Amino acid sequence: MPDIVLTRIDARLIHGQVATQWCGTVGANLLLVANDEVATNEMRQGLMNMAAPSYAQTRYFSVQKTIDIIGKASPAQHIAIICECPQDVLRLVEGGVPIKKVNIGNMHMAEGKRQVATSVAVNDDDVACFKKLRDLGVELEIRRVPSTAAEDIEKLFK
Repeated sequence: MPDIVLTRIDARLIHGQVATQWCGTVGANLLLVANDEVATNEMRQGLMNMAAPSYAQTRYFSVQKTIDIIGKASPAQHIAIICECPQDVLRLVEGGVPIKKVNIGNMHMAEGKRQVATSVAVNDDDVACFKKLRDLGVELEIRRVPSTAAEDIEKLFK
């Protein structure tokens, strides 16, 4: 069973908050970005590698590759999974990745989305994914950084 210490939705993937605050707080030594586009984009990977803390390794896998190999993780790997959107997290959970809790950190405002929390904007498809994750027993939390209080998760469903 992989030691998943954090699963976070963040449109920016690996950046300062993830690197400096979340990794240290949860004890992650492996940052796994599960994203189909980033898995093949060496330029984006290089930029994120610069933001990653020196004590943590980085991996950039497609969602399917993550599903296929997460079970082979070493017990010494304390894994932070970072996804861009709830759809990818739902694919991971439905694919058998043992995610118990999802931290919703940053979902950018865009056409067709509505702001529901400090740094979270959703559309109807996002809300449907969050409902399905909750129905599958996954705990949801809206929290930008570890030092702030979690926001009311019901904001997602209004």
